[in-house]
Amino acid sequence: MKVLITGATGLVGQALQSLFAEKGYEMLLASRKDPIDEQHVKWSIDDGFANPEKLEGLDVVVHLAGENVGGLRWTDEKKKAIRDSRVFGTRNVVDAISKLKDKPKTFIASSAIGFYGERGEEEVNETSAAGDNFLASVAKDWEVESRRAEDAGIRTVLLRTGIVLSKDGGALSTMLLPFKLGVGGVVGSGKQWMSWISLDDEVAIINYAIENENIRGAVNAVSPNPVTNQEFTKTLGEVLYRPTFLPLPEFAVSMIFGEMGDALLLASTKVLPKRLIDAGFKFQFPDLKAAIENAVK
Repeated sequence: MKVLITGATGLVGQALQSLFAEKGYEMLLASRKDPIDEQHVKWSIDDGFANPEKLEGLDVVVHLAGENVGGLRWTDEKKKAIRDSRVFGTRNVVDAISKLKDKPKTFIASSAIGFYGERGEEEVNETSAAGDNFLASVAKDWEVESRRAEDAGIRTVLLRTGIVLSKDGGALSTMLLPFKLGVGGVVGSGKQWMSWISLDDEVAIINYAIENENIRGAVNAVSPNPVTNQEFTKTLGEVLYRPTFLPLPEFAVSMIFGEMGDALLLASTKVLPKRLIDAGFKFQFPDLKAAIENAVK
């Protein structure tokens, strides 16, 4: 099995490399830098692949690259980078693999549960409509570009990933220090739903999608047990043996983080992994406490 990974140095990309190495897959890693060996190929969001002929003979492409949506307030420049990295980056990957004489059989395309936007108490699955905020708009356009691979005859899986739990990156890693210092607490009302996934299950889902040819289209990469922010806060405090009595009020989130805070910290999205459950996927960490314990060990 020969697999190309974009975004290979990111949190999920690095974990995926470890899994693929264990399974004996041959990997080609896309990098913005000049290739240091035959395992690397130069690629950029703007210019695509420097040597597209190196893509011949691929079985699978896993496209994970994209500008980080976290950080501080979204400036116009940051929002443009978030959109362009996903839309144009995906476009040039799909263009390249669609033109190959020997096309890959499978394209695993990163997406996000931001597709659904703010949904309150509503339970959503892969058949639910898209939301209407900035991240939902980006995800819709992102998936349009990914689906072009299907039009080229390549089985395409759109991986709508939730909050990935790891101490090495992502949302949980930024929470650990304040919580360990005893200054963690509920964000906003605490009633907003958080749809999460352990890093181990995230990479297992990607591999499952590669190995199961009946899986195609949108797939929610989330635990079957979403929780409210209040539940998440309580559980993280219990795992770390720390109090969680210092809340971050909604007005403070909006004042400090602006639109980014509204979209990532206050929005409520209760997502269920219906297609994975129907396909028989077995989660290693379906429950939050065990997932956090594994993530922080």
